[in-house]
Amino acid sequence: MKILMINKFLYPNGGSETYMFELGKQLERMGHEVQYFGMEHEGRCVGNRVDAYTGSMDFHGGSKLTKLTYPLKTIYSSEARQKLRLVLDDFRPDVIHLNNFNYQLTPSILLEADKWRKESGHACRILYTAHDYQLVCPNHMCCRMDGQVCEDCLGGKLTSCIRNKCIHGSAAKSAIGFAEAAFWRWKKVYKRLDAIVCCSEFMKKKLDSDPILREKTVAMHNFISTKKAPAVEKQNYVLYFGRFAKEKGIETFLKACKALPDIPFVAAGSGPLEGELAGIPNLKNVGFQSGKALEKLIVEARFSVYPSEWYENCPFSVMESLMYGTPVLGADIGGIPELIDAGVNGELFESGNADALTEKIRALWDDHARLYAYTRACGTTRFDTVEEYAEKLMPLYQG
Repeated sequence: MKILMINKFLYPNGGSETYMFELGKQLERMGHEVQYFGMEHEGRCVGNRVDAYTGSMDFHGGSKLTKLTYPLKTIYSSEARQKLRLVLDDFRPDVIHLNNFNYQLTPSILLEADKWRKESGHACRILYTAHDYQLVCPNHMCCRMDGQVCEDCLGGKLTSCIRNKCIHGSAAKSAIGFAEAAFWRWKKVYKRLDAIVCCSEFMKKKLDSDPILREKTVAMHNFISTKKAPAVEKQNYVLYFGRFAKEKGIETFLKACKALPDIPFVAAGSGPLEGELAGIPNLKNVGFQSGKALEKLIVEARFSVYPSEWYENCPFSVMESLMYGTPVLGADIGGIPELIDAGVNGELFESGNADALTEKIRALWDDHARLYAYTRACGTTRFDTVEEYAEKLMPLYQG
């Protein structure tokens, strides 16, 4: 089977790229042929046989003249259509697997993909893995700039994006986001998708608010490549690891730290609110960590806290913590409750409620027997491997 993976970034940049690269490697191990299409970039590490890619779009750099053309290019890209057609004519894929494409590649590539399969007469499935809420929310997070969860655009009331300045707090950028979403909803472009893979039941429910998407969605939790960590002696600290940002619940977490001065906390990460971590005696900020250093922090923690305040989909941090044998105290929001077996390998608390989080941390820290039981239960927690995940994709690929 020939599979064309499409993503705007073809270099390591975030979760969607990690997903695509790992899945692509597994598909090749299974004997399938995989090529990639997206933007050109100096860090690009995958590609296609005809070396056809769109020009890089840097929203934070470039000349003033270049930036002036971006508003139209984020809605429709004739370049993306032309370059994609070169790849399709050469590769003739059996499956086109889309990941993140909005703004840089634009949904116009869906028009070209559908046009090509009709003109060529080649049976080709078009799938999309939803890594966020882009298909139903112009700012893709269902979250306003002030951190408030928002569902105003679900069901089609897209003008809320402009009124609330949902994209970077800018009326102009929000107007462009509105125009992009409204134009493609009017064109019913997502009807061309054969299946939409949602990484949580929660996300599926939100996408199902659109009748065009409802019959196409399938819920499949992401795979995880993390292996079980060896049993180690737990150290005396509670861990937060992730981005230091409002939507991640870092402010709520810091309130709990201050309310529990006798409990040691460790924070690993970076982000816009990093300055707020300073001056808390019982909180040690170790900065951004990865690899073996992060693994050691997770494995040795008594438990980890995941206090997010936006509609998380299938957070890798929760899965990783559990796989490493560390119970999770997570916010009861989005797809987080689907990953934690509350009362077995962790617990949930009301998202955004600092008092509830403080109370849960105190109770769990003081109850050694319960925490030990949760830690042991983590040993039986499992999520799909990339091998299992790829096998589950096959029926969707084959139609």
